[in-house]
Amino acid sequence: MRNERIGVVGAGIVGLALARRILRTRPGTQVTVLEKEDRVAAHQSGNNSDVVHAGLYYRPGSLKATLCRRGGKLLREYCEERGLAYHEVGKTIVARSREEADRLSDIERRAEDNGVPGIQRLGPAELRAQEPHVRGVAGLHSPRTAITDFSAVAESLAADIRSDGGSVLLGTPVLALRQDADGAEALTTDRDGHRTKRRFDTLILCAGLHSDRLAREAGAGGEPRIVPFRGQYYELLPERRHLVRGLVYPVPDPRYPFLGVHLTRHVHGEVMAGPNALLAAAREGYRLRDLRFRDLAEAVTWPGFWRLARSHWAAGAREVAVSALAGAFAREVRKLVPEVTARDLRPAPSGVRAQALTRDGALLDDFSATEHGRIVCVRNAPSPAATSSLALAEYLTDHLGVTR
Repeated sequence: MRNERIGVVGAGIVGLALARRILRTRPGTQVTVLEKEDRVAAHQSGNNSDVVHAGLYYRPGSLKATLCRRGGKLLREYCEERGLAYHEVGKTIVARSREEADRLSDIERRAEDNGVPGIQRLGPAELRAQEPHVRGVAGLHSPRTAITDFSAVAESLAADIRSDGGSVLLGTPVLALRQDADGAEALTTDRDGHRTKRRFDTLILCAGLHSDRLAREAGAGGEPRIVPFRGQYYELLPERRHLVRGLVYPVPDPRYPFLGVHLTRHVHGEVMAGPNALLAAAREGYRLRDLRFRDLAEAVTWPGFWRLARSHWAAGAREVAVSALAGAFAREVRKLVPEVTARDLRPAPSGVRAQALTRDGALLDDFSATEHGRIVCVRNAPSPAATSSLALAEYLTDHLGVTR
């Protein structure tokens, strides 16, 4: 159908990649991206480790596994075409005990099942050769794991949308949604407070930290609930950056949804340590003191949150200590690089992860999108969503009612 009007709510990297894909596969379609902030990639897409994942951890056959591998390839090609930074610095997962070495074997099998290229098991001597300042009993090296600048990628995608005839409207929050048999309507406002009703044949919600709220507004139900987790970062002082060559990660605890504190080299030379994971008191709570009572109340009154808290109270207590004390954070880093001290670290900007949580306390582990009439709701797009964004855009246009 020509002259179809499609709206995308959210100018994070997933929403932008999707809008670009629609424009390039559906000539004549009118595509409008609505973003409440004054810039693209203002939240999760622009506040992360900037790692292009190779697909090591994800359950074979899951959307994360298949779209991560495909998305990484597409992203590398896109960065090469646009002259954007893309460096295959490699990732080393470090086992610090025999128990972790056994779990490392599970990751190695998953990586092989997912077709991750170049995976190499490392003994202690090989580990020191790869990362001289890291200590462990074993390692797993992924040479194709890369870094980029996802904010720059998002800016480039937005420029593509505009050059292809689409619109990216910044400073345009969505206040309300409604739909009927013929389409969907978004009530928006602008910086001057003027309200506008915008009519679309299809509306796609890629709202990240607010995805559950907009899904409820669309009539698509309130589960899963988004619970925000603040991830705190520190930066190695410039004179200590030599302690890390590439990306250094611990073996993740399978009982816990987050990877743990790791060290990542960025495209501009910085080496970041983090993130930890602590319940945020605001959905956009990048500072420890940020508090929004509505956001906090929605999190702590969700039955799934307390079920999660009961299951992981010990890990949660540890995260509180790590957040409160720089010395405790440094101790987490020293588990990977023993030479790091608290004096080697300085605070860096934090990120907030939108964790989708069911009423039963289960963490939604895979990408998830649902259709509700004329509205498509992207309900869960955690890491590796940035890596997978171009492939996720393909999936959404091919498998859901994004284009009719």
